[in-house]
Amino acid sequence: MVTTDVLKSVPLFSAMPSEQLAALAGCATLRRYPRSTLILRAGEETDGLYVMLSGRAKVLIPDDEGHEVILAVLSQRDFFGEMGLLDDQPRSASVETLEPCELLRLGKTEFLRSLHDNFELAMRIIRSLVKRLRDADRQIESLALMDVYGRVARVLLDLSENIDGKRIVAKAPPKQEIARMIGASREMVSRVMKDLQTSGHIRVDKRRIVLLSDMEVSSKKIREQARKAWNFKV
Repeated sequence: MVTTDVLKSVPLFSAMPSEQLAALAGCATLRRYPRSTLILRAGEETDGLYVMLSGRAKVLIPDDEGHEVILAVLSQRDFFGEMGLLDDQPRSASVETLEPCELLRLGKTEFLRSLHDNFELAMRIIRSLVKRLRDADRQIESLALMDVYGRVARVLLDLSENIDGKRIVAKAPPKQEIARMIGASREMVSRVMKDLQTSGHIRVDKRRIVLLSDMEVSSKKIREQARKAWNFKV
């Protein structure tokens, strides 16, 4: 059962009046998914808004040969599904769990009614869409103008959080997933990560990565060394 306290803890709904939260709680549902489970599939009809309460999931675009491009990694408090609800189009990407997830689902009718009745909720949805557009611009820029070093550095920066004054990636994705995020091979990502580590720019402890220097600056300095050592462009 979804309570108003659960909704209040979600930033997307936290500014809603109590009566609207109560109405929303009556029509929202909780859903749980195990690891490696498709929550949504690209091309399907859009049926609701989903909010991550726990766990992590990836947003991806697959092809007919089993390859995929990872567009984003979602974690607690992130939401998805709103685009198709706003333009009434099929889903543009799939979402698959990376670990067990608990999600809050709000149906299309209830979501649109809530937008109509609450200006702050509508503005938060708009801000989220603007952020995703900016993120897409950055991703296009990385693919078009940056080499693999720059792309890996940017992914690590984007995934990191400020913890006690340090930039830390608490749960780094596997190298294969990073490769799918930046359009490179797993082998190349492994080389870049190893070079960043041996050069003292990152410290790796299992899946935890501490950024020890400015990754944007560091990647420019050491990629020249890598080109000479490997004798090809990265």
